[in-house]
Amino acid sequence: MFLQLYRSGRLSQYLLWLASAAGVVGLLGSRAIVALSPAVGMLAVLTNPNLKHDIRHYWRNGAALRAAAMYAFFLLSAFYTSEWGEWRHQLYRLLPWLGVPLAFAAAVPLSKSQRLTVGSLYVLGTAAIGLATLVKFWFDPVAAEDISIGHNVPSITHIFHIHFGVMLGLAFFFALSLRRSALAPSWLRWALLAAAIAITLTLHGLAYRTGLLVFYVVLLIDALRLLFRRRVVLGLGLLLALLVGPWVAYNTIAPIRQRLGATRWDIEQYTQHHDINNYSLARRLAAWETALLIFREHPVLGVAPADAQAAMMRQYEWRPMGLRPENRVMVHNQYLHQLMSSGMVGFTLWLLVLAVPLVQPKQRRNPYIWHFLLVSATANLVDSLLEMQIGFNLFVFGYGFIVVAGERHNREATPPIPLPS
Repeated sequence: MFLQLYRSGRLSQYLLWLASAAGVVGLLGSRAIVALSPAVGMLAVLTNPNLKHDIRHYWRNGAALRAAAMYAFFLLSAFYTSEWGEWRHQLYRLLPWLGVPLAFAAAVPLSKSQRLTVGSLYVLGTAAIGLATLVKFWFDPVAAEDISIGHNVPSITHIFHIHFGVMLGLAFFFALSLRRSALAPSWLRWALLAAAIAITLTLHGLAYRTGLLVFYVVLLIDALRLLFRRRVVLGLGLLLALLVGPWVAYNTIAPIRQRLGATRWDIEQYTQHHDINNYSLARRLAAWETALLIFREHPVLGVAPADAQAAMMRQYEWRPMGLRPENRVMVHNQYLHQLMSSGMVGFTLWLLVLAVPLVQPKQRRNPYIWHFLLVSATANLVDSLLEMQIGFNLFVFGYGFIVVAGERHNREATPPIPLPS
């Protein structure tokens, strides 16, 4: 039985399926499981009976090689880093840049129904956690008070609010795409529609700023794309909804009004040079200014990825901007973080990871790749998602499952092994 599974390639395929499901479950609630997901993915590669032949897919997969280049640059930073303890820690933390794309490029690929299962698990699981968190907000006076005074609440599974907002945004767009799958039964299509509605309510009810940003920015880009393709009625309809929707939300949902007011107030404290110690957004703007100063001193290679935090703290000591030590935050912008830590070289590699699939016609026409990269690109404007483990896992797993696998699918002449009936 085991030998038959191995020789048929189903063992490799099932292991990749298990790794994908473990990645989703880990993102939603179990950090231990998400850490095991790449290891299972490596087993999927090693149990591919045609590995000697299929490993070529990795070396021909531009998306996988661009991810490897991110890790290679980190390795080269050993020649100029001064924070060796942090460098050794990052050496292991960043290994998924290699392992996850390798799994989706060289293991036996998932079938369409398996991919539908993993995608639906992510969408329905994220929507369920979001809805449960929203219900907790409505029935918990303490949580309601936190939001009313501008505090952000994590999910009920303790996912940080920024990352959970991004996960909700991704799940919304994936839900709409999965509904169009020919393999989706009627009940699943209705469930995915319900999930999209629940996600919309959660984003607005909990006023997740990052989640709302990606939600509206990507919808706006979709509307402009529809108009560019001369689908005028749909494009104008979506633009109209984008004009009316935020106005209705602002006038009917108290957390939205409170969050927008708090955002304006934070920005005013920074622009008017007031005390910003108690204002999170103002502290982030100060961090952006600090990071730019560091980049100007190290424009080519940066200070080294492992030295980023130490360099920020040294710059704060020299120019504290009125911030007490406990309020001196990191950059909260992945683009600025790359410029500061890795210079123009590392910044260019990061842009290639995000942008190249969007200029490749076959990749760009894939709605999952399109929305994954747009959501990621937008979210990284307001946070350094790769610098926290959950944000890094979210991006690298999504990049492997969607972008690397998508490019492999476009290159392969033979379809994936189907599931047994």
